[in-house]
Amino acid sequence: MGSRAWLAAIEAIIDASGAGPAIEALLPAGVRHRQLRARTLLTGMMLALADRRPAYLTEVRATLTCLPEADQVRLGVTEDWHGRPHQLTYRQVEHTFGLIAKALSKDSPDGAPSDVLQTACDQLLEASIPAVHKNSSPALAADWTDVETWSRPPRHGSTECADPEAAWGHRNTNLPGPKGEMFFGYFLSAAITVAEENGPPVPELARRITLAGCDHDPVRQLAATLLRMAAAGIPLGDIIDDSGYAHRDAEAWAIPMRNAGAQLVQDLHPHDRGPKGTHEGAVIANGNLYCPQTPRTLLELTPLPPAATSEQIAAHDQQAAELARHKLGRHTADDADGYHRVTCPAVAGKVRCPLRPASMTLSRDRPEILTPPEHPPACCTQQTITVPPDVAAKTRQKHDYPSPAWRRSYRRRTAAERANATIKDTATTNIARGWCRLTGLAPLTLWIACLLAVRNQRILNAFEARQEDNARRAAAGLPPRTRKRRRTSLAQLTAGPP
Repeated sequence: MGSRAWLAAIEAIIDASGAGPAIEALLPAGVRHRQLRARTLLTGMMLALADRRPAYLTEVRATLTCLPEADQVRLGVTEDWHGRPHQLTYRQVEHTFGLIAKALSKDSPDGAPSDVLQTACDQLLEASIPAVHKNSSPALAADWTDVETWSRPPRHGSTECADPEAAWGHRNTNLPGPKGEMFFGYFLSAAITVAEENGPPVPELARRITLAGCDHDPVRQLAATLLRMAAAGIPLGDIIDDSGYAHRDAEAWAIPMRNAGAQLVQDLHPHDRGPKGTHEGAVIANGNLYCPQTPRTLLELTPLPPAATSEQIAAHDQQAAELARHKLGRHTADDADGYHRVTCPAVAGKVRCPLRPASMTLSRDRPEILTPPEHPPACCTQQTITVPPDVAAKTRQKHDYPSPAWRRSYRRRTAAERANATIKDTATTNIARGWCRLTGLAPLTLWIACLLAVRNQRILNAFEARQEDNARRAAAGLPPRTRKRRRTSLAQLTAGPP
């Protein structure tokens, strides 16, 4: 994209979002005329980021003053003062940005974004998504990452520093040595659009973000943002998240997301895997109810490791299929209060059990319960049992964990990892400490929202170019391009020359 194309695209985003007039209405009128408007400032911020510059106000001014003269006059970068042209100064940029940051902050900052700040970010990101892709997929991949503040941490034994909204947090690292370290700053949570299961490919666009101090739970912050999104009429589909989300209390993540219409596809924390009590005699494990006589090894089945061989995958899939035969099957959908009924797997014809004489006539390719309970519980004597919404509320999800269907669906979560990688790429835009030398939640959040809006445009351009290339190759009878394998295994390195 050339500079003219970037300017047109950025102005279209800002105008479609309505963020410029909304922010301008929050600013004090003042006695003197203010040359720089909120719309022009947002334009300069996005242009600087599109040019892969750091988030400095000096870069905003430099970007705006390098525009063609006609654009400078149109945007108010150059105005007529007492019969002479006056170009925007750095002090004017700093003054306007300070007014915006103050207007978007809370009266008593507490490390969480204000409603007006979160609304402005939602508007900018939503406007950066073209209408043709707004309803292409309701599925989202969720993840959070660290954002270090420019401020130095408070001295030991004190709480005073240049950024009082920041807090100490923990992040994982891939460097040699300890796998985690402490940092001083914020948690950035993002929801990235991904393709639906068995659906066509879609561009992986940032749909929502939220930033909060590390003393705030990023899971609850993102849940509140997604609930605002659902309240605005944007439906929620699959939400793919890791164990950091699944391990929270059900009231913090799982229940609000289900009530909003989402279906969870999530990895379970090791502490949440396996048998976790019973309900009416049925074993609660991995978000489902299983027959009391289900083999323990099946209930403790864990996901495959990343480098699993084809033999390991086949064996794991066979165990997952046998585990599914022992699961109590749904008999009804959830009612208005979240209750539903399930039936014994022998009644459903999935296993053979002496307590269900009709099931013993089934073929012997089904598992058989050899030692039924001496005192059968309700799940073994009744046709169905009622399951209240609080049973496995935290671990219940769309697919059986860790079945092949769950594994294929969960792979889509890598879109969130790629989004974090693009804004932390040291070769392009890296939001590490020093990228933005402004302190406070509002300035940093506004800069990151502009950054991801610009990133969405790059993702869209790459996606459209890839689709056009695939269409040309299909017309020529050629298969789509595939990515080259870049990983070299240890076996290949040790094999030596042929």
